[in-house]
Amino acid sequence: MSLYIGLMSGTSADAIDIAIIDTSGTDIKKVVYTNNFPLDKKLRGKILDLYTPSHNEIDRLGEIDNELGEALANCVNQTLTKLNLSSENIVAIGSHGQTIRHRPSENKCKAFTLQIGNGNILAERTGITTITDFRRRDMACGGEGAPLAPALHRFAFASDNVNRCVVNIGGIANITHLPTKGPVTGFDCGPGNGLMDAWINQTKGLSYDDNGAWASKGSVDSNLLKALLSDDFVTTKPPKSTGREHFCLSWLRNKLEGLNISDNDVQTTLLEFTAKTITVHIEMFCANTTELYVCGGGVRNAKLMQRLSELMPNTRVLTTDALGIAPDDVEAITFAWLAMCTMEGMSGNLPSVTGASKEAILGAIYLA
Repeated sequence: MSLYIGLMSGTSADAIDIAIIDTSGTDIKKVVYTNNFPLDKKLRGKILDLYTPSHNEIDRLGEIDNELGEALANCVNQTLTKLNLSSENIVAIGSHGQTIRHRPSENKCKAFTLQIGNGNILAERTGITTITDFRRRDMACGGEGAPLAPALHRFAFASDNVNRCVVNIGGIANITHLPTKGPVTGFDCGPGNGLMDAWINQTKGLSYDDNGAWASKGSVDSNLLKALLSDDFVTTKPPKSTGREHFCLSWLRNKLEGLNISDNDVQTTLLEFTAKTITVHIEMFCANTTELYVCGGGVRNAKLMQRLSELMPNTRVLTTDALGIAPDDVEAITFAWLAMCTMEGMSGNLPSVTGASKEAILGAIYLA
C-alpha cells in the first residue's frame, strides 16, 4: 500500500477533516478512512479573531500557528492509534492548514496567501513527512493560488460523455467545470456558507442555520439581493478567488445601509445570494452543464440544495456521494492526493483554473 493522509481546515474554521487514501492502484476512490475532528472552541475563536487586523496580530499569529500545528498532529496520531497504523505506514501528510488571508491582487507582485498550522510541528509530532503551503507556488507563477481542488475533481469526477460541474460549498463556494471537451476550469464564485453562518451567529448566537430552517421562514429582499449581486468580485470574470476577509459582516453591513430589513429576511436573502452566485456563474462560464455535484458543508442545508435545483431545472443536482466520495471528505482527500503528486514530482495546479503561467509542483516539504 501507498498511504497518504490529507488534512483540511476550511474557511468555516469549525473542524479538521482527515482522510487516508491508498494510491498504490489507479483508483483515487480507494479511500481507507475519513473522519472529522471539531476544533476546540477557544482555538476556533482565536482563528476567527485573526481575520480582523488588530493589535499584536503577529504575535498571536505565531502562537496560533503552533497551536493549530499541535491540533493537526493530535488528529493524525489519534487516527493512527485507532486504525493500528504506525508512522512508517504513511508516505506523507498533505496539510492545507487554516487560511488566514487570501489576497490574489491584480498586481501579482502584491498578491499573497497565508495558511497556518506549523508543518514543522506536524512532522515532528507524527514522525511523518509533511507537505504544507500548497498555494504560494501557484501564485509565484502568476496564478490565484486557488482553487486547487479542480485537479482532483478532474481525476475523480470527470466524464467522457456528460458535461459536469462540481461545486464545493464551504465558507467560500467554488465551482469546477468538467466539460467533455476542452480544458477544466474553476473559480471561487461567492460566500458559500460564510455569510449565512456569520449572520445567524451575530443575531441568534447559533453556529449555523440547521438545514436552512430559519432562512425558510423569511422572504428575499430584492433591494438587498441586487446590492449583493452587484459586488465587484461577483461581476468579475474568472480566474478569480477570494476569502472571508472580503465576504464578511462589515461588508454586509455596508450593503444593509439605508435598508430596513428584518434579521430573518437578511438570512433568507443571504441564502438566495449564495444560490444565485453559484447558478449564475455556471450559466455564464460552464456551458451546457447537465449534472451538478455538490460537496462541502452546504449539502446539509436542505433549503440551499432545494434552491439550487429550482434555479437549474434542466440540470441534475446531486451530491458527490453519487460519484463515490462523500461530500464531507472531498477536500481532505484532495490534499492527500496533492501530497502524493508532490512526492511523485507531479504538478498539482491547473493553469486553466488558477491563471498560472505553468504547471508546478506544489508545497513545502518537512521531512520526517
